[in-house]
Amino acid sequence: MESKVEEERLDPEQLLAKWKKNEQSLRSGRLKVFFGYAAGVGKTYAMLKEAHEQKAEGKDILIGYVEPHARPETAALVTGLPNLPTKAYEYKGITINEFDVDLALEKKPEIILVDELAHTNAIGARNKKRYQDIEELLKAGIDVYTTVNVQHIESLNDIVEQITGVHISETVPDTFFETSSLKVVDIETEELLERLRQGKIYQSDNAKKAMANFFKTDNLTLLRGMAIRKASDHINTTNQQETQKNTGIHSKLLTIIDEKNPEMTKKCLRWTARLAQALGTEWIALEILEDMSEHTESDNSKLAAKLGGEVVTLESDNQRETIVQYVKMRGVTDLVMGKAIKRSRFIRLYRPDLEDELVSFIPDVDIHLVPYQAKKYLLNKYTVKKKNLNSIFTWKDFYMTIGLLAIATILSEFGSYYHIGDQNLILIYILFVLLVARVTTGYLWAALSSIVSVLMFNWFFVDPLFSLTVYKQGYPLTLVFMLLVALLISNLMMQIKKQAFYAMKREHQLEILYELNKKYLVARNQKEILLTTAEYLSNMLDRQVVLYDEEDVRNPVGAPIKGPLRSLEELAVANWVFVNQKEAGFGTDTLMGAKALYLPVLSNGVTLAVIGIEKNKENPITDEVITFLELVATQLSLAIEQSNLTSERQQILFENEKERMRGNLLRAISHDLRTPLTGISGSVETILGDQDTVALSAETKRKLLVGIKEDADWLIRMVENLLSVTRINEETMKVAKSKEAAEEVVSSAIQRIRKSYPESQIKVALPDEFILVPMDSILIEQVLFNLIENAIRHSNSQSEILVAVSFNIKDITFEVADQGKGLTDEQIKMLNSGMSKQNIPVDSKTGMGIGLSIVKTIIMAHDGSLHVENRPQGGAAFVFTLPLERKEQMEWQKF
Repeated sequence: MESKVEEERLDPEQLLAKWKKNEQSLRSGRLKVFFGYAAGVGKTYAMLKEAHEQKAEGKDILIGYVEPHARPETAALVTGLPNLPTKAYEYKGITINEFDVDLALEKKPEIILVDELAHTNAIGARNKKRYQDIEELLKAGIDVYTTVNVQHIESLNDIVEQITGVHISETVPDTFFETSSLKVVDIETEELLERLRQGKIYQSDNAKKAMANFFKTDNLTLLRGMAIRKASDHINTTNQQETQKNTGIHSKLLTIIDEKNPEMTKKCLRWTARLAQALGTEWIALEILEDMSEHTESDNSKLAAKLGGEVVTLESDNQRETIVQYVKMRGVTDLVMGKAIKRSRFIRLYRPDLEDELVSFIPDVDIHLVPYQAKKYLLNKYTVKKKNLNSIFTWKDFYMTIGLLAIATILSEFGSYYHIGDQNLILIYILFVLLVARVTTGYLWAALSSIVSVLMFNWFFVDPLFSLTVYKQGYPLTLVFMLLVALLISNLMMQIKKQAFYAMKREHQLEILYELNKKYLVARNQKEILLTTAEYLSNMLDRQVVLYDEEDVRNPVGAPIKGPLRSLEELAVANWVFVNQKEAGFGTDTLMGAKALYLPVLSNGVTLAVIGIEKNKENPITDEVITFLELVATQLSLAIEQSNLTSERQQILFENEKERMRGNLLRAISHDLRTPLTGISGSVETILGDQDTVALSAETKRKLLVGIKEDADWLIRMVENLLSVTRINEETMKVAKSKEAAEEVVSSAIQRIRKSYPESQIKVALPDEFILVPMDSILIEQVLFNLIENAIRHSNSQSEILVAVSFNIKDITFEVADQGKGLTDEQIKMLNSGMSKQNIPVDSKTGMGIGLSIVKTIIMAHDGSLHVENRPQGGAAFVFTLPLERKEQMEWQKF
């Protein structure tokens, strides 16, 4: 046995290696960026040189991908390190070699080198951008060295384009650098130009083109300053955040996403991101839409997320009021807005600038205006989204408008015949204009009916009749006011309709959430919660929605194949989302070929589930759908957490109960063993000492031997009791039940008791019906044996013991009653409360020892209950019940 233990004992070195491996799997990898201002400053060389230094210290280094260089110094450093094979992709007949992220994850070195952070991967790769590959490596706990130039930072993209005149399309989100360390690789601009002339950066022809365009002295000088400033801001950000945390003084920035002027919005977003990074504070990008039902995520929303902002989308037709309320709610200190320089003065007469209105409503908030020069002069530089003609003009609205205006004219004819006055005729038309606005869609029909109603009133009821000419004094002004009032009322009606529509949508969403929460309350486990949510979302979105839990994504082979979203390929996408905690699939930059969009359900940094929404060309996934899914995901995470907490609480209660029962058994064993062993030891010692002392008579020896036999029999029965407990599952504290006849179990117990107590008087009362009870017959037989034996020992051996069985539709009852002296109130209280404490002296023959403890344990394992009471005529009664399953409830009725 000892040698086996020695074999299983781990070597200290093995334990240390196992601990290091576990620690690496739990932590995220560290990112080190070699940062420069242009190609050729020596970023790759510096990265490789530091990798050699780390290798000399014993680190596991691997080159994931390094751009091919003709420079002999760089090539020499590459050959001295292990290199990861590239992965080939075919595109238009050309073979493209790319970084193999899957092989890198499989190798899992301590440090991996991946050049060109801003690179765009070939079509067919899992991720669109290389920085997304690196994110996977960091998530897996691998440290990464990489290189990038300042012009590829997203927040500086517009400034770089302004300086160099070159638009950089390959950019890296600012959020990617939040937890990284930057190492600036810097050389003088003149030295860089000299290297370019010598052909150390590009070939001679390319070098001349570069010097004529990008590689100009002024450009390089400005880019160098930007790189140093960016590195300085990156270093200061951590210190500023710590200062704000200690002092409680912090700033919060807000910028507005204006879908009507996207170019100006891009400039504002980048300006806000740079200011937030300099201040080391958070910032929000607020997008206000009139209708989210047909709106998909805009480019500016994606840009704001890449820049590190919190993107918030709200639905409202009152932009000013929404901004004011949101600023107050979030405690915004600075508001950043674009200022279009060329804006028509005529437009400003009836539509003041938004920033001028906000100054009076939020005077405590600093408003920063970012000037924007529009390339073309328009009344308003708005890029209005083109709408389908079918969404504006419908025959139903046309006929409704014509019909209502015709009815208004007929009623006005009757009114004119009865001389009710022209002012009342005008009110009739205004009333029907209001009805048109109520029953039609869009502003077109309301405005059109307002104009047509004025023309019809003038044509039919203003002299000269059937002419648009107006001769009567004051009527031109009357018609103008009629038109203005009709337009105003119809516009108000449309706004009320829109607000009512928003309220109905919100109410519908709240109803769904309310119904979901009700389902969550009755759900028994996480699987049921996920199935309920998937069913509700599928019905509401009119598409297949699947929710995957950890078991589905970790073991895709064993998952049931049901529908297109349950294939192994789709499960692999869901597994990626579960591990990396990022969205993927259709419409994203990762695994774009998937048949669905996959979103993680997160809680405190832990992935609880993955939502898969099937793509549908006729019914695209809009911002409204995404917003609602995020709301559902929040409720879902809370429900899963609540379910997990409930399970943990039940497990804790179960463990406590198990410990309590174990303690009771140990206490009972210690007491029950003491008495018979003491008696056996004393009797044996007396018999063995017979030769040294006065000789014992044969009768005395016989009595001692009988006592030894009785005590030995008692110990045998106690061992049987202990062995019976082993039939109870230790993990669930339940037993394996099978249908057994109640009278057969009672009969077996009585037969056993008669062998030990042949003189006992036992009366049995059984029902006439044949009852099948779900139970472990051996354990219940042991319960009856213990209770009958207990009754015999605590009553006169000649007195009658009653064993009775009765039942109802829910359970079956077993009763064992004696005619002894009964139990004390304290003993009854202790037995009925669970025998958790035993302050009463206990022994195997006169007290309540292991037998009753095991009785209680077995009955609880059967989901039954035990009740003890004193009988009115004297003696004690032990009554226990076992539940009848529904099948058994029906079965006894047949008999």
